[in-house]
Amino acid sequence: MAKKLTRSMENRMIGGVCAGLADYFDIDVSLVRLIFVGITLVTALVPMLIFYLIAWIIIPAKKAETQKTE
Repeated sequence: MAKKLTRSMENRMIGGVCAGLADYFDIDVSLVRLIFVGITLVTALVPMLIFYLIAWIIIPAKKAETQKTE
């Protein structure tokens, strides 16, 4: 089954984009968030904020998994 890039709804701070990228690339979400903040500070905020907003709109949210109770 192929991996799909989705925004995380459980492990999100704002929109779940960083958590979704971390899940997709199978790396720690804290590392993705630190990289995002670092790049945002280096590029004077605007380009990465625009990227985040576009990603938030384009990347679909992960559907909630239903739990079975027996």
